[in-house]
Amino acid sequence: MGQTSSHPRLAWVDNLRTLMIVLVVNMHACVTYSHVGGWYRMEEPEPAMPVKIAFIFWQGHLQAFFMGLLFFLAGVFAHRSLERRGAAAFLRERATRLGLPALCYMVLIHPFMIYVLLGHPHVADRPALGVLYWNYLTSWRVISGNGPMWFALALLFFCVVQAIVRAWRPHRTEPGSLPIRAPGAVVLFGFGAVLVLSTFLVRIVQPIGTNILNFQLCFFPQYIAAFAVGVAAGKHEWLEALAKSSRARIAGWVGVVGGPLVLAVLALLGGPPPENGHDPYAGGWNLRAFALAAWEQFAGLGIALGLLAWFHHRFNFSRPVLTWLSERAFAVYMLHAPVLVVLTPLLRPVAINPFLGAVLLTLTGLVASFLVADVARRVPGLRRIL
Repeated sequence: MGQTSSHPRLAWVDNLRTLMIVLVVNMHACVTYSHVGGWYRMEEPEPAMPVKIAFIFWQGHLQAFFMGLLFFLAGVFAHRSLERRGAAAFLRERATRLGLPALCYMVLIHPFMIYVLLGHPHVADRPALGVLYWNYLTSWRVISGNGPMWFALALLFFCVVQAIVRAWRPHRTEPGSLPIRAPGAVVLFGFGAVLVLSTFLVRIVQPIGTNILNFQLCFFPQYIAAFAVGVAAGKHEWLEALAKSSRARIAGWVGVVGGPLVLAVLALLGGPPPENGHDPYAGGWNLRAFALAAWEQFAGLGIALGLLAWFHHRFNFSRPVLTWLSERAFAVYMLHAPVLVVLTPLLRPVAINPFLGAVLLTLTGLVASFLVADVARRVPGLRRIL
């Protein structure tokens, strides 16, 4: 996911990527206390619906853009890496940087959390850890045990498809051909409309809250499209053009200001999600599912474009601490889950309400995760994949 030698590192992209990893940690800290979404450890008691709605507003805005933006940035630099390395070297590098960390997580970290940190292996009549672990490794559960590393596996799959498409349709620049300009406002709006429709249709069969082997397909229309547009942006040098454009700044303001307002109107008109039973917002042939998909995709697109513009303008600089954080961001992404699981019960005496708990778990989780990541990167062999 790095930047090539022919394209020197962009400090603002590194800083933006670090922020996205920070928000991933915050999202999982929020899920721990909100019970909105799925996570390894959920703190009891489950909060009342007004508290959940407050979390939904924050978590919904994060979900609308942060993983899509990561896939977009990954697509930009995947194209550049493929062009520089060639398909074979590119896929070897992707397998090392994405496949091996995901395999390590599935084989070691996930079962350690399930069977040691959360499984209470000394309970009477419980099978021995060795038996539990062997049953896990020899079943489909090992694939679904990818935790947050579903992102690495999905990205690896996207890169394989990218390399196949590149071999099937090699890029040739015709003499005298004009460069393709970065998409304008009308094209971006059309792109958002396609995302809305595809997301709504996918959620008819894969509503929010469902998954296949831990891949939440209800969000994948955005992820696939974001990676594909990222590849196009890398191919046609759109990244900085988009970040510098006035349409990105305007879209950002619309997403940040209009997103909460529109979501509030949607919640008022559609009512809160039900305590039990089918949630119409999650998917299906109904207006509330379509309205949520429309809000999510347009708000997410606006916020993502705004962040590109803001970081390009305000955070296009490097400092030793920012470089240190950026170099460890992927390791934090991989290792933050067990850190949060360990810290959650330790914070119970001071986490007197869900909001304070989420804030404390985010802050302590980030500090501890970056320290763990720093130690892990010093272990021989791990630095290459982290």
